[in-house]
Amino acid sequence: MKYILGIVFTFLTLQLNAQVPAPAGAQDKPIALMNGIIHIGNGEVIDNGIITIHDGKISSVGDARSVKIDLSGYEVINISRKHVYPGLILANSTVGLVDINAVRATRDYQEVGQFTPNVRSLIAYNTDSEVIPTLRFNGVLLTQVVPRGGIISGTSSVLALDGWNWEDAAYALDGGIHIYWPSYLSAPKWWLGETDWKKNEVYDIKIREIEEFLQNSWSYAQQEDPDEVNLKMEAMKGLYNGQKKMYVHADEKRQIIESVQMLKRNGIHDIVVTGASNAYYVMDFLKDNDIPVLLTNVHRLPEFDEEDVDMPFKLPALMVKKGIMVGLIHDDGDVQSSRNLAFYAGTAAAYGLEKEEALKLVTSNPAKILGIDKTTGTLEQGKDANIVVSEGDLLDMRTNKLEYAFILGRAVTLEGKQQMLYERYKEKYKQ
Repeated sequence: MKYILGIVFTFLTLQLNAQVPAPAGAQDKPIALMNGIIHIGNGEVIDNGIITIHDGKISSVGDARSVKIDLSGYEVINISRKHVYPGLILANSTVGLVDINAVRATRDYQEVGQFTPNVRSLIAYNTDSEVIPTLRFNGVLLTQVVPRGGIISGTSSVLALDGWNWEDAAYALDGGIHIYWPSYLSAPKWWLGETDWKKNEVYDIKIREIEEFLQNSWSYAQQEDPDEVNLKMEAMKGLYNGQKKMYVHADEKRQIIESVQMLKRNGIHDIVVTGASNAYYVMDFLKDNDIPVLLTNVHRLPEFDEEDVDMPFKLPALMVKKGIMVGLIHDDGDVQSSRNLAFYAGTAAAYGLEKEEALKLVTSNPAKILGIDKTTGTLEQGKDANIVVSEGDLLDMRTNKLEYAFILGRAVTLEGKQQMLYERYKEKYKQ
C-alpha cells in the first residue's frame, strides 16, 4: 500500500511541477526588435524604433527609419506597432517565498526572533513557484524578495523571475536591511467591546530596543577587527559604509517621522520608506529629507473618513509633483495580486500623471531606489536586456497582452498554469 501511495504522490508531484515552465536558455544569437513603439522608461518614446540585443545586453536603441544596421546574422523580430517597455520591477515582495498564504507549508518568509538582520531572503527563493509565471505575463521581470516578521527581519535581494535555482535568478544581492517600525496606536479589540484606538502599550519599550540595537551596531561597525564576530552586527555594517539601504516599513505619520529621525541620528542616511499609506501628510518632511518612497497598493480604500475617496489613486501624482522619488508596490500580504503592478501605474496615470511619468513608477524609479539603475530600469545602450513587448498599452488591463519577454536577453516563456488550463478546458465547451 505504501508503495502504491508513493507512486501516486510522485505522479501528482510531476504533474504539478509540469505546470511551471522551464527556464529560458541563454541567448545564442543577436536579436533585433524592429518597428515597435519604444517606451524608454525615462519619459522618452520612439515611435518607430529598433532595439538590438547582444549577449544579454542592449547594444543599440534608435529610430528604425534612420538607423543603419547590418542585420545579417540576427534573429529579426517584426513587432510593428507593438509597444516595447523595460521589464517591470516589483519591489518589496514575497514572491518565491510564499505560494498560498493560507497554507503554512508554502510560507518561508520569516525567521524566529525580533532582530535578525543576518537572515538572507534569497536562499529561500523558490524558482518553481507557480506565482512567478503569473507575474511574467503581466510584464514583471525582476523582484525584490523581502523577509517579514520581527522588528529587523533580514536582508533583501533582487532576483530575476527566471532560473533553475536562486543562484541562477540572483540579480543584485543583499542590498537592503528591513525594519518594521512599531505602530504608535493599537486597534480596538472589538471582541471585548472596545471602539477607540489607544496608545500601543509596548511602543516605548520597542523604540528603546531599536535604538539600543542601532547604537550597538554602529559601535561594532567602527571596529576594523572585532575580537568576536557577531553575525547580526556584521550584516548591519553595510548600512554605515554605503553598501546597503535601510528600508523602513511604516504607514503612520508618526512612524515615518520618528523612524527617519532615529536612523539618521544613529548614522544611517540611505533610507527608503516602504508602505507609506499616510505619506500625503508628511510630504514636506519626505522631500526635505530626500527620502524615496515605495508606495503601497493604490487600489485600496482611503485611510481616513475625511480623505477624498480617490486619495489612494492620486497620491502618486501628488508625491511626484512634490519632488519625491516614488516607486509602486503591492503590500497586502496577497502575493498573487502583485501581478497587477502595471495597472497601479495605469491608475496613477488616470489620476494626475502623464503616461510616461507613470511608467517610471514601476521601471526606472524602483531601479534607482533599489540601486540597480546602472544595469536596468530603462531601455538604453549597455544595460541588461530586460524587455517586454505588448500588443497594446502595458498599463491598461484591456491591452496588456504580452507577446515577448526577455530577461538578460533570454526569451522567457509567458505561459503559466492559467493559460495551460485555458487551452485544456476550452476544448470541452466546443463539443
